[in-house]
Amino acid sequence: MMKIKLLFLLTTILSLNCYSQVYFENGYYIDNNNEKVNCLIKNLDWGNNPTEFKYKLTENSEISIKTIKSIKEFQIYNSSKYVRRSVKIDRSSNKVDELDNDKRITFQEEELFLKVLVEGKSTLYSYVDNSLIRYFYNIGESDIEQLDFKNYLTPEGKVGVNNRFKNQLWNNLKCSDIKKKKAENLEYKQSDLVNFFVAYNSCTNQEYINFEEKPKKDLFNLSLRPRLNSSSLESNYRNTNIKNELGFGFGVEAEFIFSTNKNKWALLIEPTYQSFMIEKSTDESLSEVDVNYSSIEFHAGIRHYLFLNDTSKIFINASIIYDLSLNNPQIDELEITTSYNLAFGLGYKYNDKYSVELRHQIPRRLLSSYSNWFADYKTLSVVFGYSLF
Repeated sequence: MMKIKLLFLLTTILSLNCYSQVYFENGYYIDNNNEKVNCLIKNLDWGNNPTEFKYKLTENSEISIKTIKSIKEFQIYNSSKYVRRSVKIDRSSNKVDELDNDKRITFQEEELFLKVLVEGKSTLYSYVDNSLIRYFYNIGESDIEQLDFKNYLTPEGKVGVNNRFKNQLWNNLKCSDIKKKKAENLEYKQSDLVNFFVAYNSCTNQEYINFEEKPKKDLFNLSLRPRLNSSSLESNYRNTNIKNELGFGFGVEAEFIFSTNKNKWALLIEPTYQSFMIEKSTDESLSEVDVNYSSIEFHAGIRHYLFLNDTSKIFINASIIYDLSLNNPQIDELEITTSYNLAFGLGYKYNDKYSVELRHQIPRRLLSSYSNWFADYKTLSVVFGYSLF
């Protein structure tokens, strides 16, 4: 019953995802009449370049949609900027099984929202459509061109690379501080190209904006995690049925937050000490069963945050647990040997410092080395957290 309730609660929280973790943020758009409109734009932190966006004129106004057909440019302040342009783009695949034998690049003209990465005397843009990634540039008011790159198959069946973009940059973005080797060593990836365009604009003493230079966020947390455990043990050995015994545990959690997708996902590693020491009468007789079981649980899992506001967030997590038993654990004379099990949690974090979590572990087998006996051990915990950093 507890598992069903927890699953229902997690499903309910996930269904609220779109309401609780995506904000309407300050920005603007420029329409086809060159009118600039300040508004609030829904920041989806787009993985693929968008073709539309949702916005509100005020906090309390209705949500509306603008598409690429009616908008020339839009920006979310301190986040991202997109401009509509008609460009020639190469859509050849980089997948090995889809490569052709032609080194030459074939273009088709399309109207796209290009993401501005670096804006200055020379501007760098990107376009992403699933596995397709293309970069574009222009100098001053010149037309925007693709930085040319293509994988192809050589006559020997190997993968060749057309790296024409290196010549484009070396020939068109010359500056005394930029050596040819710098262009030759470039890879067709965002970090390399952003650094090159920043270097060029700096070298030419031009003002520029690096939209990819975001404020650094704390992507690692180390937290102390004391907990109150309610543990149960059910076994066919002497009809043991021990329910809801209270105990304490303590863990240290290392949380590694992914920088993508607005920091909503994290990897967890948490060693935890737990103890279950009890002598209790069984259902079979008035004699007592003696359980001596303590261990270090190694939790490894993932966490997903749902932001409520700037200081509060809800999180859900799932983890797999490897249990390392301590001090020859036994149920009477039976040796305890454990196996892996899973845990699911739902919690709340305030100010990136304090947290509380309800965590449920599905049953763990304690007598896994015996064919005639089984013992299922499960725990429901209230976990308190304090982040050291």
